[in-house]
Amino acid sequence: MNNNLLFDFTVDKAKQTVFITREFDAELSLVWDAFTKPEILDQWVAPKPWSSKTKYMDFKVGGRRFYAMVSPEGQERWAVQQYTSISPKTNFKYLNAFADKDENLELPGSQWDLTFSEENGTTTVKIMIYNESLARMEKMIEMGFQQGFMMTIDNLENLLTTLSKR
Repeated sequence: MNNNLLFDFTVDKAKQTVFITREFDAELSLVWDAFTKPEILDQWVAPKPWSSKTKYMDFKVGGRRFYAMVSPEGQERWAVQQYTSISPKTNFKYLNAFADKDENLELPGSQWDLTFSEENGTTTVKIMIYNESLARMEKMIEMGFQQGFMMTIDNLENLLTTLSKR
């Protein structure tokens, strides 16, 4: 594990936006796959001891990912990602919103914008999360989003190390 990799997490309440920049010691194509393929996403995207379960994912503009975060007791917290823009291996955007088990969205949601770049074998992921309401963003932060996100990024780093060795 390379401890010199950049990790920046900034909350800008005035802009209702969270800015995250994270470097990974892995090739861009592997990091891209980790964010865009459900069989890889489900291995890292939930903070332990929770797990992720993708019911379906159609990674294309207009497509959706319907997934749940599952507690150790089996409680499911569903969400939907609706893909609005995809530029392969460089950027994708989506609306993320909580939902019930029947995919009824709980709006407002948040707009995610992920940008990927690689230099000398290090991949940088820049994430901008715009919340449609300040109240939603504050609730997200209160629910421990930063701590949970940091845990998932650690999961991803460990998984990328394993996948890079294959």
